[in-house]
This record gives sequence, C-alpha cells and structure tokens, in this order.
Amino acid sequence: TFLSGSGLVRTLWFIVITFVLSDNQILSTKPGREESLWCTVRNNSRAEELRWYQGDGTVNLKDGNKMNTTNICILPVSKTDNGVSFTCKLVRNESIQISVTLDVQFPPLLTGEDPPPVEEKNDVKLTCHVNSNPQAEMAWYKDNSPLTLKRGRYQIHHTSEVFQLTIKKVEKSDNGTYTCEAKSVLGEMRKEFHLTVEDRKPAFPLEAIIAAIVVVLLTIIFGIVARREKIFKVIKTSVNQKT
Repeated sequence: TFLSGSGLVRTLWFIVITFVLSDNQILSTKPGREESLWCTVRNNSRAEELRWYQGDGTVNLKDGNKMNTTNICILPVSKTDNGVSFTCKLVRNESIQISVTLDVQFPPLLTGEDPPPVEEKNDVKLTCHVNSNPQAEMAWYKDNSPLTLKRGRYQIHHTSEVFQLTIKKVEKSDNGTYTCEAKSVLGEMRKEFHLTVEDRKPAFPLEAIIAAIVVVLLTIIFGIVARREKIFKVIKTSVNQKT
C-alpha cells in the first residue's frame, strides 16, 4: 500500500535524476515500516514533470507532487512488497529514469499439512512451504534427530518456496514425527509433520475374482434353466388335465 505525499516515516530515500540512466537501487526494509521515496530533477533548465510507476502501473500523484520533486510513501511495508520496483521517470523523455526495488526482509514462515495414512511399500511426500527473506537454511528431522538421508529411500526437492521430502516404499519403521526446520539471520522456525504407516492390505487374487464371476454366472444360468423347466412342467400338467 502506498500514498502520495509525505508523512511520518522511518527514513527518507532520495532518488536524483541527473539526465543520465542510473542503475536500479535496492532499499532494504522490514514489514510494518513506513518508507518514503523521493525523486528530484537536478541540472535542469526548466520545470520538469515527473511520473512514478509501481511495476508497470502508474502511481496517482497530487498536482503539487509532480514538478521537479516528487515523493511517494509506502504505508506500511508488507511481505508482499518484497521485490516490487518503483520507478521515477521524466514525462517528456521516459528513457530518463531511476528505480528502487524493495528488499523486504523477514524471518522464516513455514506451513504444511500432515499426509494421510499411507500403506507400506507406497511412496509419501512431506511438503514444507517456506516464506523467508533472506532465504533460510533448511533441514529435516525425524523424532527430534537429524534425518539420515538413505540413498534410494529419501529424495529432497528444494526451491525458494518449497522444501519437500519424499520417502520411497515406506516401512513401519518410517512411522513418526518429521520436522521441517528453517534458519536465517533473522530467526528460525520449525514445522512438524506426523506420518502414519499402515499394514499393507492384501491384494485380492485375480484368479479368485474370475472364479467368483464364473460361479455367479453359472448360478444365474442354472437358475434360469431350472425356472424354465418348472414353467414347462406346469404348462404340460395343465394341458393334460384339460384333455
């Protein structure tokens, strides 16, 4: 969220346009803070109109906040502002510009859900969602002890947002509490996942299924034949009685 104009802010960040292209600037901040971005034209021979952009969209400015010097306030900074760029451009020549990108830093936040009970010999995935800036160091624990990653049994998939553990062909010994841990210079967090491994249900033999189907079909056929013979017998008896 941002507003044009000034206000009570943590710091003032001055951006100066000197009629040359400048590199993108980085502003490190934290959630909850209020930041003010300023843009000023120097070495100009006439009044210059300035325009702010947030990403690709323009920022609405009041009339008194456009000429030669302009500023916008971010009130307050949030995690979703991380990586957002604000660019100040000269209206008559937008190639003259300067940008600042917010580097919103916050401690790790972990989320995830327990997997459903899984039968032996099946694979299971424990997915730990990570939100952290700077990026956190990640680790898995089982029953409060560091997890030993056995080759062929465990697989790790790690991105900036996901830390996933795959257990191949689970066994009863895999039952327990798995903990996803994230650590950064700003703090740490742990998230528990409870895994329940159930006995493998015996598969019903195909031969038994075929045999059962055959029995059912034969029963139906014999029933139809018997009923047909009974009907014919009743009809024959009725005819004999009439004669």
